[in-house]
Amino acid sequence: MKVVATVGLGANLNDPAAQVEYALGELDRLPDTRLVARSNLYASAPVGYVDQPDFVNAVAQVETALAPRALLAALLDIEHRHGRARSFRNAPRTLDLDLLLYGDARFREDGLALPHPRMHERAFVLAPLLEIAPDATIPGRGRAADWLAACRDQSLTRLPPPAAVVNA
Repeated sequence: MKVVATVGLGANLNDPAAQVEYALGELDRLPDTRLVARSNLYASAPVGYVDQPDFVNAVAQVETALAPRALLAALLDIEHRHGRARSFRNAPRTLDLDLLLYGDARFREDGLALPHPRMHERAFVLAPLLEIAPDATIPGRGRAADWLAACRDQSLTRLPPPAAVVNA
């Protein structure tokens, strides 16, 4: 059985926009998984540890037959291949992939909570999510649009799409 899962992507090191774009392609190549929607890229100020570069963020939806744990393991493997180092909480990173939603699942296990426990507090998750799923709801919390209104004070800028390559 296939489920639509939502993944948050972010990076602020080593050409963050390219890191996120490449990771979007990698999501589409996961086993039994296909990318069904992706947001534009957004720039956001860091949260927690603020003495670091701004982030580039996006949200993607995938249709997958992978179980939540298997999908999370695949996301962590992509992070590892991008050189993700977890030196301290909220540290700068080459790539961060968060499993935000897995259908309407609601559960907490060691190392995995669905929906993501802080997604409703983050404009850099909510705005791109609403771009691709305007009627999105967060299980147990309600409409994502209602939560975005509470994040108005967070810095977030939609980035222009990359310039088209012209063949001469």
